[in-house]
Amino acid sequence: MQNFLADLFSNQDYEKDSFFLIAGPCVVENEALLNAVASSVSGICKKLGIPYVFKASYRKANRTSTHSFSGIGDLEGLSLLKQTGDSFHLPTTTDIHSVQEASLAAAHTDILQIPAFLCRQTDLLQAAGETGKIVNIKKGQFLSGEAIKFAVEKVRKSGNEKIMLTERGTTFGYQDLIVDYRNIPIMQSHGVPVVVDCTHSLQQPNQASGITGGNPRLISTIAKAAIATGADGIFIETHPDPSKALSDGANMLRLDLLEDLLEQLVKIRKSIL
Repeated sequence: MQNFLADLFSNQDYEKDSFFLIAGPCVVENEALLNAVASSVSGICKKLGIPYVFKASYRKANRTSTHSFSGIGDLEGLSLLKQTGDSFHLPTTTDIHSVQEASLAAAHTDILQIPAFLCRQTDLLQAAGETGKIVNIKKGQFLSGEAIKFAVEKVRKSGNEKIMLTERGTTFGYQDLIVDYRNIPIMQSHGVPVVVDCTHSLQQPNQASGITGGNPRLISTIAKAAIATGADGIFIETHPDPSKALSDGANMLRLDLLEDLLEQLVKIRKSIL
């Protein structure tokens, strides 16, 4: 585990060679949801020895339709996210969409996530890097594992070496994604930890209904393959009842299914070391 990750998880007890988990609901809906997910997932991770980062978007800027839920308000969402991290002693992450959001989000979270569609935005990458926070860049659906090195270089130019990359699928036609697991070692060759987003990789975007679809029954398949091919971490969006989620419910994992999946991933991890 790289030094900046060891520092991030310094207050957590975890297995030496474990992968780490980034998990939470897609978006900040309310305080009760954040508390329920953080309590459940942190308990599972303590039991299994998995270092854990709580995630939730304070605002969803990339929505298919203008009618889609985008958030409860920036400051309220960020405040609840910070409150959750403080209450459960967890590092937190959220995505940012503009240069102006970088410092605002950095004041409330530990990791700034760059959305896949924005991973080439030079000013955004450098602004994130200049905060001194860990920067997690999601590889664009249109980029190869080799080409994402230029995004890494942009953050490094700011003087920040605390960088992660996330694989979240590659565009396959108009309404589907595929995961190329060759990208894991390729992106690791850039000298950064690599995460696989097991839920967004199963999105079915650009549906005629204006609501993104998904295939959540394959989350375990994506996750198992990610660990088997050497991913440093996995990213899973989870919700107690995805059918009632205000964003991305079609590809989230039901919260009560998470523990069994993580138990399987721990076994796979141990078997390949």
